[in-house]
Amino acid sequence: MTTLQAAPRPEAPAPLRDEGRIGLRATARHTGALVRRNLLRIRQNPESMIDALLMPIVLTLLFVYVFGGVIGRGGSRAQYTAFLVPGLMVILGMTIAMAVGTGVNDDFRTGVMDRFRTMPIARSSILVAKVVVETGRMLVAITVLLIVAALLGFDFSGRWPGIAAAIGLTTLFGTSLIWIFMLLGLTLRTAQAIQGLSVIVLTPLQFASSIFVSPTTMPDWLAAFTRINPLTHMADAARGLTLGEGPVAGPVLWTVVWSVGLTALTAPLAVAKFRRKTMN
Repeated sequence: MTTLQAAPRPEAPAPLRDEGRIGLRATARHTGALVRRNLLRIRQNPESMIDALLMPIVLTLLFVYVFGGVIGRGGSRAQYTAFLVPGLMVILGMTIAMAVGTGVNDDFRTGVMDRFRTMPIARSSILVAKVVVETGRMLVAITVLLIVAALLGFDFSGRWPGIAAAIGLTTLFGTSLIWIFMLLGLTLRTAQAIQGLSVIVLTPLQFASSIFVSPTTMPDWLAAFTRINPLTHMADAARGLTLGEGPVAGPVLWTVVWSVGLTALTAPLAVAKFRRKTMN
C-alpha cells in the first residue's frame, strides 16, 4: 500500500546575499533605475506631493499674517517676511525629511521591500534613490516657498547668488536629516512611533532657534542653547546669504560641519540596518 506524499511547498525566494560583488557602476545604474521608479510612483500618486506644495504656502501665510504683526513689532510685516523666509527653508527640509522615515517604515510593513530582497541590486542603491527623490521634493518645496515670498513682497533683486547658495546649503543640511529619519524608520516599529518621537525632538529644536525670532529676545539659559542649536546655524547661514545681513562664514561653516558629520554617522548605520532587515 502506497502512501501519498504531500507536494513540496514552494520555498520563498531567498534574499540576495552577494552584494559585495556589485561594483560602483552597477550600483549607480541600480540607483538611477530606482530613482525613475520612485518618480513614476509620484506621477501615479500625485497626492504624495501635497506636503511639498502646500506646506510652504500654509507656513508662510500662517506666520506672516497671524504672528507677523506681533513678532515683527517695531518693524513692518515685510521686514518680518524677509527674516522668516530663510528660516522656513530649514523647516521645509525637516518636514520632507520626517516623511521619509514613515515612508520607509510603511514600505516594510506593506511588503514593498520584500520585492527588493530577491533582486540582484545593491542594498545601498534603494536608500540612495530614496534620498535623491526626497531631495528633489525638498527643492520643489523651497521653490514654492520663494514664489509665495515674492508674492508677499520679498525682494530678490541682486540676491540671486546668495539665494542659490542658501538653497544649496539647505539641501545639504536637509539631506543629512533624511538619513537620520531613514534610520529611525528602519529602527522603530511603527510609523506612529516615528512621528511621535520626531515631534518631541524637533519641536524644541525649531522654537529654541533663530528660525522664528531673534535669540536676543530669549532668556539667557535658552539663548545659550540656541547658540549651539544646529538649526540656528542653518537659519543664520540662510539668512546671511539671502539678505546679506549678519555673520555668514561662521554659520555656513558650522552648517557644513553638522551636515557632513550627521551624514557620516547615520548613513552607514542606515545602510547596515537596511541590509540586516532585508537579509532576514
